[in-house]
Amino acid sequence: MKILVAVKRVVDFNVKVRVKGDNSGVDLANVKMALNPFCEIAVEEAVRLKEQGIATEVVVVSAGPATAQEQLRTALALGADRATLVESTEEFSPLTVAKLLKALIEQEQPQLVLLGKQAIDSDNNQTGQMLGALTGFAQGTFASKVELAGDKVKVTREIDGGLQTVALNLPAIVTTDLRLNEPRYASLPNIMKAKKKPLDVVTPDALGVSTASTVKTLKVEAPAARQAGIKVKSVAELVEKLKNEAKVI
Repeated sequence: MKILVAVKRVVDFNVKVRVKGDNSGVDLANVKMALNPFCEIAVEEAVRLKEQGIATEVVVVSAGPATAQEQLRTALALGADRATLVESTEEFSPLTVAKLLKALIEQEQPQLVLLGKQAIDSDNNQTGQMLGALTGFAQGTFASKVELAGDKVKVTREIDGGLQTVALNLPAIVTTDLRLNEPRYASLPNIMKAKKKPLDVVTPDALGVSTASTVKTLKVEAPAARQAGIKVKSVAELVEKLKNEAKVI
């Protein structure tokens, strides 16, 4: 079984994001970048399936600038076998990413596709679902448990009311949630080995995919600063403030 894992380069979750002075976007100058945490969970799950003898090959793919090779090398150090970067300096919408992934799926013919449920920069939570619609594959989103048996994959999903388990026919698409696993740290020997693993670079044009987007970012603003909280002396005072000041009751 071949598993394809899509990953994204994002601002490290420990970094406080700054908005550009002209409000055109996020300031990425001299900012530490990292593998999207949900994508890291997807890589870990694929590597575990390979270690169990269920998967024979793990291929990681990403779309973005040349510097995204750094995150692909990280995924290779975690245990993936090879990588492909769709290189472009454009800012891709979720639909464009889904189209690029569809083209790569047609080339690679994986039996299972794993993605993080969302990226921590845009927080869209759209690419996996769009990819399912474009490919016609069965999909299990927000996975907290993945079990493969024969030509089916059983996915336990995190939903508002608790947990839901679905059985999907392969090939399938699964988007990973936080509780699926805890990613490992890449050891120094594996980091060195990752430098020699194959990493191919292609362009959207080579895949026959148009990157023209119908979505345009008009303005980016930092969230308003929160006001300091206060202490009240009684329930009656709390109710009065919720009613007259906060106006939530």
